[in-house]
Amino acid sequence: MIVFIRKASENLHILEVVFFRNLLAFFVMLPLLMSTGLAAIKMNNTKLYFARGFFVAIGMIAGFTCLTLIPLTQATAISFTQPIFITIGATLFLGEIIKARRIIAIIVGFIGMLIIVQPGVESISYGVALAFIAAVAYSFNALIVKKLTQTETPQAIIIWMVIILIPITFIPAIQVWEWPNIETWLYLWGIGIAGTAAHFLWTKSYAMADITSLQPIEFINLPIIAVFGWLIFSEIPGIWTLVGGLIIFMSTIYISNREAKATYSLKPNQDTQEAKI
Repeated sequence: MIVFIRKASENLHILEVVFFRNLLAFFVMLPLLMSTGLAAIKMNNTKLYFARGFFVAIGMIAGFTCLTLIPLTQATAISFTQPIFITIGATLFLGEIIKARRIIAIIVGFIGMLIIVQPGVESISYGVALAFIAAVAYSFNALIVKKLTQTETPQAIIIWMVIILIPITFIPAIQVWEWPNIETWLYLWGIGIAGTAAHFLWTKSYAMADITSLQPIEFINLPIIAVFGWLIFSEIPGIWTLVGGLIIFMSTIYISNREAKATYSLKPNQDTQEAKI
């Protein structure tokens, strides 16, 4: 999807690319909508859905734009900071307790960020700033999804995101509107299909395996993007991007493991309470 975004943006304004990503994803999702019926996508918490739409729109616009301004490997490495921001957000907004070891892991993750952007050595570019904005916005999105899963079906969460984003992203897109050419249409459909497939596959994988065991797979994005960036766009990743990405990844894995252990330790007590009831 990242490759298609970069290719589509060569001939079309990035705001239109964001809009078409959601519009075409809706058409890709229509078979699911028709098979599940309206009852499966009932909206029980309207405010959270629209709050999610707001943050995802910011994340998409910032994230898509940064892909046109900085190397793909750098943007991907910065995206690994999302679990760190999610941990901070869960503490501030969900009242979750953050312990010393997790604080150390967050500090290590921020060190990884500093290695990537190297403030003081190089000025922080507009693209790097947008990559961080996208990471923060997607972190808020994750926190909202965590709340939504308590009352909403996975189908509703996925489909309503696209439905809400279509009008939100159309407003800025109309300001720079021009019709895509045939080649660009192919890239846009590639974005819609790849993005929707990834969304569904990850949602299914979360239902089949522990989230901790899936977290390391995220890091595979970096070498894959590095290869695509080199082959298609002649981009050679900097050594500090790879080093910083690895440090952030190790910090993320530690945080995820601590979350999993904390969750597992609560299960025996929960099972006992349910048995009593």
